Amino acid sequence: MPDLVERISGLERAAIFLLSLGEEQAASILKHMQPKEVQKLGMTMAALTNVPKTRVDTVLGSFVETVQNETGIGIGSQDYIRKMLVSALGEDKASGLIDRIVQGGNTKGLDTLKWMDARAIAELIRLEHPQIIAIVLAYLDGEQSAEIVGELPERLWQDVLMRIATLDGIPPSALNELNEVLEKQFSGRTNMKSTGVGGAKAAANILNFMDSSAESDLIEKIRESDEKLADEIEDLMFVFEDLVDIEDRGFQTLMREVSSDVLAMALKGASDAIKAKVFKNMSQRAAEILRDDLDAKGPVRLSEVEGAQKEILATARKMSEAGDISLGGKGGEEYV
Repeated sequence: MPDLVERISGLERAAIFLLSLGEEQAASILKHMQPKEVQKLGMTMAALTNVPKTRVDTVLGSFVETVQNETGIGIGSQDYIRKMLVSALGEDKASGLIDRIVQGGNTKGLDTLKWMDARAIAELIRLEHPQIIAIVLAYLDGEQSAEIVGELPERLWQDVLMRIATLDGIPPSALNELNEVLEKQFSGRTNMKSTGVGGAKAAANILNFMDSSAESDLIEKIRESDEKLADEIEDLMFVFEDLVDIEDRGFQTLMREVSSDVLAMALKGASDAIKAKVFKNMSQRAAEILRDDLDAKGPVRLSEVEGAQKEILATARKMSEAGDISLGGKGGEEYV
């Protein structure tokens, strides 16, 4: 069964599992997921048709096996939770979670933005001071923030990205005030504590999701104002060619989460090194099919290639954050 399970992408396994549950149970699971995850999972569920019983049994059997291997021990120590989060995510990524999980922090107003359309958020914040815009974008995930930046006037881009890159945490009172203002627009109250957002990593993450030409222009404009900061942001960015530095086992795990159509499109503009990495980590038959797909595609738009590459990068970052793979190269974790 493990071999069959590995041939089913994680997204499809999750979709099959949720469709196997009742409506109420599935809804109770979805409410704990991020908006982008819900969107992708919903699209996958809608696309599933005539799923063979053997595939459903395989997915459910794998789930039961995983659950049976878990223990029933619950540890309520705040110190344990704090150390576990820092160890798993690093100090920067864990700080916000620690505030909200251990200290009881609440960011309901800001969290509501995660479910809104990028254009609607841009309309909401476009007249605010660039520092406020920077705080909002630094709080949201990079992919969503990149979409919002694209909806803002270009004259704001450089200023906002510079402010995000130079943010060094936000005073609890300031973030609390911003959260209250936002929450009043969606109704409700907040007793939020604090969180740390911003920095060169946040700016790099947003740029990673932006169109390549806009990304290059912004880096150059930032370089004109602060060359050292521009270099720091570039060093933290993780681009498609950096995927070659992922170790083979992790790369195979990543490839299982990428559709063949997206992979073929992404490779149209990839270097020989990346193509060799992909073919090396495939079965001979799968590699032959992919080569045929590449030859059959003919000329394609650069924007389509870049879009496919961005999609794969987004998957890689999310898997890295979940601890499923380790990214090498720029933007990856360092080991000693």
